Amino acid sequence: MTCSPPVSLPPMRDSLSASEESRGCGNDQALRIAEIFGPTIQGEGALIGVPTVFVRTGGCDFRCSWCDSLHAVLSEYRHTWRAMSAEAVWAQVRRLAPAPLTVTLSGGNPATQNLGPLIALGAAEGYRFAIETQGSVVQDWFAALDLLTLSPKPPSSGMETDLAVLDACVAAGAARTVLKIVVFDEADYAYAREIAARYPALETYLQPGNHTPPPPDDDTATVDMDGINTRMEWLIDRALDDGWYGATILPQLHVAIWGNKRGV
Repeated sequence: MTCSPPVSLPPMRDSLSASEESRGCGNDQALRIAEIFGPTIQGEGALIGVPTVFVRTGGCDFRCSWCDSLHAVLSEYRHTWRAMSAEAVWAQVRRLAPAPLTVTLSGGNPATQNLGPLIALGAAEGYRFAIETQGSVVQDWFAALDLLTLSPKPPSSGMETDLAVLDACVAAGAARTVLKIVVFDEADYAYAREIAARYPALETYLQPGNHTPPPPDDDTATVDMDGINTRMEWLIDRALDDGWYGATILPQLHVAIWGNKRGV
């Protein structure tokens, strides 16, 4: 598949401290954008295979051990991000693909920024909006989303889940809310079971972890697909043997096709 190259973004004019990034602070009128690209397909979760344009925000309140988008997370890469108004971001999205289309808000953690005005601009023109976030920050604009994917991080990530905040995210009122949990091992599987049991009304998607994520400066790093597929087979067998028939188990389709390549 051929998709348009990532758009050229204007220079970053502001700078936030690492603590401000983690709290989602700073100029509410300027969004921190790591990259905008597409159209391509969503590679994982509830919309796997669906055409989309990605808006990847910069900044995150987590530091997961196996993060595959460190260029949009670590403060030392902040100089590669751009400060853009919602209107400027929207102009770039419209250049890439006309409606109707789903716009995927990614990161980093996109929930640390005020994306409400951007969603309003797109929704007025017939675009749909989906987001993936770990559920560590709740926003009132979640209610305007067509799909809210909550991806709380399991033990292998090295992060902890604030269940009270996750509860608030579930209750935020998005048109559709689902769970997507990455699983590397038995401890992660047990965690996924516990989270799914806490929210029985939500669809649950399980994804085998990629233990060969790219370093932030190299999207040509080799992916161990054999190892990932072995984990996928284990995860399928584990869930079926456990009688967990309500979970949907999916790969990262974009990794299987393009490896660690960005902008696809």
